[in-house]
Amino acid sequence: MGSEAESDKRIPVFQSAVQQLREGNFAVDIPAEPLDAVGYLGLELTRLAETLEQNFEESRKLQHIAEQLTSGLFLDDVLEKVFQTFRRVIPYNRLAAAFLSDDKRHLTHYWGRSDGEMVNIPPGYTASMQGSSLQVVIETGKPRIINDLERYLEAHPASESSRLVLAEGVRSSLTCPLIAHGKPIGLLFFSSFTPNTYENVHQGVFLRLAVQLSLLVEKSRLYQQLYEVNQELLEAKRILQDQAMHDELTGLYNRRAIMGLLETRLSRARREGLPLCLVMIDIDFFKRINDGHGHLVGDRALKAVADRLSRGVRDYNRVGRYGGEEFLIVLDGEDAEVAEQIAERLRAAVAEEALEECGQRVKLTISLGLALAPAVAELDPLQLLAVADQALYDAKQNGRNQVKVRRMA
Repeated sequence: MGSEAESDKRIPVFQSAVQQLREGNFAVDIPAEPLDAVGYLGLELTRLAETLEQNFEESRKLQHIAEQLTSGLFLDDVLEKVFQTFRRVIPYNRLAAAFLSDDKRHLTHYWGRSDGEMVNIPPGYTASMQGSSLQVVIETGKPRIINDLERYLEAHPASESSRLVLAEGVRSSLTCPLIAHGKPIGLLFFSSFTPNTYENVHQGVFLRLAVQLSLLVEKSRLYQQLYEVNQELLEAKRILQDQAMHDELTGLYNRRAIMGLLETRLSRARREGLPLCLVMIDIDFFKRINDGHGHLVGDRALKAVADRLSRGVRDYNRVGRYGGEEFLIVLDGEDAEVAEQIAERLRAAVAEEALEECGQRVKLTISLGLALAPAVAELDPLQLLAVADQALYDAKQNGRNQVKVRRMA
């Protein structure tokens, strides 16, 4: 009777313990003594509480890992987060990712991180899948454990990748397949510098996250590829726009672009009450250069003058080729106030150095016409252009290789 009474007293305690376990409280005190049939039930409940607590903690870690992973968009970001977070549930000193080619015949190393100083397998390293032991991992979809890499290499001396990672200090590995939408896309390699690191539990942990991780990796790969294609298209667009705005021979703004800049600077000058100057430039006796030395020398003369002009102003984009041997420079703000000094400096820079061509010295000089507009409220680009053209005409009529100025009221 006494033993049965003791049993009866423990049963309500067990019932309370089961209720607490159901509510997520695993730190319950479950009596087992005396160790009779009911006592053994108490031991089993204690073991159940420990297992549930371990599973709960593992699930909590996996949930945290999943939350961390989904915060990355690009593939490198996702893999970095895997490297940072998976240590909570899988031990490793090295992590690498490799992806299958579209025909599944080759595996290419994409990314890797290691606690060690040496990394022998670089991105882009490619190996054939034919006859590879990794083919079994892909086909079965189950992680593979190698706990003694030195012994494995002795049995598989043709495995170059094993030899390379062994030289890095790797002694055991857990190779995990990435399978998205039922199709293999690649492998993750967890590696440890210590032999006998991996157990079946590590395979199970990975499998619990395998589907979500694989889909996330595939999604981030596609996103990254889309981003890279978009960047290439933007760069191609930028190049086309740049080509459309620049003169092919000299690299300066072309006529359309320099006139567009003039309109923009003129609008700003009106709005902010700033002075503005337009400089029109003509290469002196350019026809003689073409006729006497040929058009190739003429082209080199244009390039030489363009280079000296662009180096002579603070903003390269202020200089444009207006047409033929004529150039325009737009100066505003402080530069407009010292436009005559700038123009004289440009004239001297062109004149002081002859063009050396096939043993011949081709003298280069320019004439410059400045249209100075201290008050621009009523001006438009064509008016300013006409005044600069007239000033240039004055310079040429007065003997060339000089600067002439026309001021506008």
